Amino acid sequence: MSQKEAHNQLFKIRHSLAHVLLMSIKHNFPHALPTIGPVTDTGFYYDLDFVDGVKIGVDDLKKVEDTMRDILKRHLDFKVEIVSPDQARTLFAVNPFKLELISGIEKEGQDVTLYHAGDDFYDLCEGPHVANTKEIPTDCFTLSHLAGAYWRGDETKPMLTRIYGLAYETKEELDAYILQQEEAKKRDHRIIGAQLKLFTVSPLIGAGLPLLQPNGMIIRKEIEDYLWSLHSKKGYSRVWTPHIAKEALYVTSGHAAKFGDELFRVQGKEDKFIMKPMNCPHHMQIFADNQFSYRDMPVRYFEPATVYRDEKSGQLGGLLRVRAITQDDGHLFCTQEQVKQEVSTIVGIIKEFYTTMGMMEGYWVSWSVRGDDKSKYLGTDEVWDLAESSLEEAAKVNNLNYRRVEGEAAFYGPKLDFMFKDAIGREWQLATIQCDFNLPERFDLNFINAEGKKERPVVIHRAISGSLERFMGVMIEHFAGNFPLWLSPNQITILPIADKHAEYANTVFEELQNADIRVKIDNSREGLGKKIRNTREMKTPYWAVIGDAEITNGTVTLEHRTDGKIGEMKIEDLIKKLSEEIKEKK
Repeated sequence: MSQKEAHNQLFKIRHSLAHVLLMSIKHNFPHALPTIGPVTDTGFYYDLDFVDGVKIGVDDLKKVEDTMRDILKRHLDFKVEIVSPDQARTLFAVNPFKLELISGIEKEGQDVTLYHAGDDFYDLCEGPHVANTKEIPTDCFTLSHLAGAYWRGDETKPMLTRIYGLAYETKEELDAYILQQEEAKKRDHRIIGAQLKLFTVSPLIGAGLPLLQPNGMIIRKEIEDYLWSLHSKKGYSRVWTPHIAKEALYVTSGHAAKFGDELFRVQGKEDKFIMKPMNCPHHMQIFADNQFSYRDMPVRYFEPATVYRDEKSGQLGGLLRVRAITQDDGHLFCTQEQVKQEVSTIVGIIKEFYTTMGMMEGYWVSWSVRGDDKSKYLGTDEVWDLAESSLEEAAKVNNLNYRRVEGEAAFYGPKLDFMFKDAIGREWQLATIQCDFNLPERFDLNFINAEGKKERPVVIHRAISGSLERFMGVMIEHFAGNFPLWLSPNQITILPIADKHAEYANTVFEELQNADIRVKIDNSREGLGKKIRNTREMKTPYWAVIGDAEITNGTVTLEHRTDGKIGEMKIEDLIKKLSEEIKEKK
């Protein structure tokens, strides 16, 4: 079975289970009014209005789930039927939600389709479904939880009960996903972030505006410095741009219309300003202030800069979804002929960066192009065809594992979105490369070509980590807080066994500090066992125990959080070992 066929079969299973869920609800709660029951990335859900004051609780899910399994064992056929809007209204006369859906289908001029299962069940649906419920293993799904949801997401409309289900093609896949979710809870970056004192969110400052504590800032600075080291020898120049700009800048770029009420607006004494939602219009003003020729191309700007978007408060969470977003942003201005080479250079940086992070295995790339509704995008068909083909050629040249995904392009151009898996198999969209022929036109950018004439540059937008906040959240969970030595806020802790060992311990501490190794010393009067437990709780990579023998021998006894006891070594050997591991980013 091909990957596409497998996906379609899984979709059919999930879609069919949404209807089986409804059948079970109608059996156990006959007065409930169904609304919609779509497929999700992990299963399905159904939104229902439990009328007459009836309430469903978590304890009811087991009963509903058992009934679903009984229904599957009846080996019911799913059959489709096209009916007129009036016939559908007759069937759903007491359900205002379905009547609203029927009116919408009729208004769009589409067919009204019903799916039947057995003699007494039907529901509005386009399909597809399995042909018969015997295709669905009885142990491949579970009902996971309940939630509230407004009808059509409108707060002015009725609150419904949403029943979520998880579903995979086999029990083994379902169990693997559930195990992954249990592991994800242990790795929650908000919990680990609090434990390791990495960041905090203050209600006085606001949701989505996290504050980095000293430990968190060390990690962020290490990531930022590493990113710059990968770019500094490849022709990039660092720039800096302010956090606000006049409204006219974003009207010209199209961001004002694109982001709408997500923009933070600032009224100055004379002018209206916007807190920047993107860095690219600023970088284009830097390019425009120069008189470049073809000999200067490409021009490459790099800026880890913070942008601001007023995300809905309900969507904010820890570091993964914030209102202040620091992008490791870069913009390249090049000729059309240079696009493939520049993309290849960026791909090389991405591969090196994510190899270091241990995330290259199983990656894939979304070649994100325009969708059918072209009104959402800037520029002509000719420009888009050129931009999309340029990126696909670059993807082929670099042997990227890519696939075409429609409707996911940026509003100004297509992109290559890199999808990476973390340590427990969850997929994250992180790096991106975007090809833009439109904004140079809107800002009237040009350089002088070999014929002495003005020519439009192509702009390549690229971000390696995506945003530093979100990337840090992903890394906290990827490593479960057990950061590699080069990223760890504290790299080694010195543990003197007793007070009499403190003087020598302080000498070791100072020598490590002078070697630019991040080190702490525990001079508390706790026993050694408690000191080690405290060090482990902070997920410190190494600790060095110092007692009588170490003082006599001029050594330390080194231990590692996972490798255990390494043994005695001279201070200079310890420094060499740690320094090499840090330099190599093991």
